[in-house]
Amino acid sequence: MKKNKKLGSVNWFFAFGLWLAVLGSSKAQTSVNQHDPLTDKVTFSGVVSLDRLDNIYLIDQKNNLHRYDTSGKLVTTFSPSVTGHIALVEAWSTAKILLFYDDQQTLTFLDRFLAPISAVRLSDQVDGIIKMTSLASDNKIWAFNESKFNLYKIDLQFPEATRTIPLDLVLPKQQYDIRFLREYQNKVFLLDKLSGVYVFDDLGNYQKRLPFTGLTYIGFRGDELYYFANNQVHFFHLYTLQERTIDLPSALNSSTFKQVLVGESKFYLISDSGIQVLPFK
Repeated sequence: MKKNKKLGSVNWFFAFGLWLAVLGSSKAQTSVNQHDPLTDKVTFSGVVSLDRLDNIYLIDQKNNLHRYDTSGKLVTTFSPSVTGHIALVEAWSTAKILLFYDDQQTLTFLDRFLAPISAVRLSDQVDGIIKMTSLASDNKIWAFNESKFNLYKIDLQFPEATRTIPLDLVLPKQQYDIRFLREYQNKVFLLDKLSGVYVFDDLGNYQKRLPFTGLTYIGFRGDELYYFANNQVHFFHLYTLQERTIDLPSALNSSTFKQVLVGESKFYLISDSGIQVLPFK
């Protein structure tokens, strides 16, 4: 069963890295908050994450990590001591934040204050080129090896216990374009842009495919998987398999959005120029 629900008005706006707008009805006036000097200096790279408290984490083009609260206030910034390209930030875990450097094939772990905890060279753990990583619930690391087409569950304390899942033995023989990896509710979701979402259990045993194609990002909220397509946020219940959609306001230029993050009370619309925030009820 599909249910449609119109979003309320946009209720805040903050500039450059994050901005807030007040749209209300079609006659509403747009207002801009006073610029935060540090926010204005941020050049957004497109790498972003959301934690369980709806704090926003974004990477600038100099690979600094900035954390903002739900009001758009800059809370803290992490500037790495080493150079490299941060391809992923994962802030979903309440214990630590994961940064993945794809050019160096390394992981950096930060605490909730953005202080470094440790760093790991993936080449010391497995062979090949890792394209995607994610935190596992048991303090291990999931990693997708693009060169060997393997899925790994890496045990950083006992590397000999690392589990290897040869994907060519369980998935169809075809072309793949893997864009996202995440463990959620004891399931592992591997997103392929060309063919959909492949679901594994927390041991890496393949279970099924969800036919959501053409996507580069999926998220999770409660018992639902969500994604953005055709100016709508689509929700898919992981257990009842029911789907519902929420329309974005037609006044928004959805063609500029790269992805949508859904928090407890807000939508975060990601584009090259920043993050636009709408209330979610």
